[in-house]
Amino acid sequence: MMARPHRDLAAGRWQELSLREQLGNIGSEISRAARWMSKNPEVSRNALDRALDLFELTLDDPRVRRSPARLREIARAREVVADYFAGPNQYGSSAASLQQYFDAYALAARQGPAD
Repeated sequence: MMARPHRDLAAGRWQELSLREQLGNIGSEISRAARWMSKNPEVSRNALDRALDLFELTLDDPRVRRSPARLREIARAREVVADYFAGPNQYGSSAASLQQYFDAYALAARQGPAD
């Protein structure tokens, strides 16, 4: 089993965040991974690992598990991110398209709760 980079969040704090906040935080790690991709692959990989860990915490969130549509969307987002960074990029993603997707959640989180 992989060591969790976000142990304190895994202990329950992650579920206290709104889904918007969760996805906004995932987006921050993805942005970091993209920014370091060509400069320092190890830093990029570490950020990707943190993002994937946060995806798992989000997918384990009971609020997400109760909604098949949310569950599918978040699982697909994880698949697209993994495909972009570590796969053949079959979805044709770019750092900019991923940034745009996750920034929408970060902006929504700033506007206040609505989950």
